[in-house]
Amino acid sequence: VRTTGDENSTIADQIFGKKDSKVTLIEYGDFQCPGCGTFHSNFAPVMDEYKDKITFVFRNFPITQIHPNARVAAASAEAAGLQGKYWEMWNILYGKQNEWSSLGANVRDAQFEKYAMQLGLDVTKFKEDVASDKVAKKINFDQSLGKNNGVTGTPSLFLNGATLATDKYSSTDTIRNTLDAALKEAGIEK
Repeated sequence: VRTTGDENSTIADQIFGKKDSKVTLIEYGDFQCPGCGTFHSNFAPVMDEYKDKITFVFRNFPITQIHPNARVAAASAEAAGLQGKYWEMWNILYGKQNEWSSLGANVRDAQFEKYAMQLGLDVTKFKEDVASDKVAKKINFDQSLGKNNGVTGTPSLFLNGATLATDKYSSTDTIRNTLDAALKEAGIEK
C-alpha cells in the first residue's frame, strides 16, 4: 500500500479506514462497471462500521474499451481527492452511476463538474486536475499495479493479498462475514 508521495510527483493510494490495519482490502475498480457499482452498494453500508478496523484501498482500473466514461470518472475522483473530497466523489460516482454512464463526453464532463460543485470544490482547479499529468500518472500507476497482480476485470478484490472470490462479497452480509473472519484470523476483535 502506497501511503506517501510528495505533492508534485505521485498521488498516494486512496485509503479509507485504519492505515496500518492487519486487514487490508484492495479493490481494483472501474467507476462505470455495473459489477463495481453493485459491490459499492453492498460495501458502502458497512464502511463506517469497519473504518477503525480495516484498511480499504481503492485503485483505478478503468476498462475504457467497454466503459468510455470510466477514465474521466477516475480522474474526477482523483481531482476531488486533491481537494480533500475523494471518498465523497467516489460515493457520488458509484451512487449515481446510472445518471452519467451513458452520457456523451461534453454532457458527461458537465455532469462531473456539477458533482464537484455539490461537494463545494473549486471547479476551476477540479477541471485543471482532471486533465493533469499528475492525475493521469496516478491512474496509469494503479492500472500497472493491477496488471502486475493479474487483474483483468473489475471489480477485482484482494483481502490481505489473496484474491477474494465473488461469493465473499456478493451481499452486505457476506462482506461483513468475510471481514469479521479476516479480523478474527488477524487477532483483532470485531
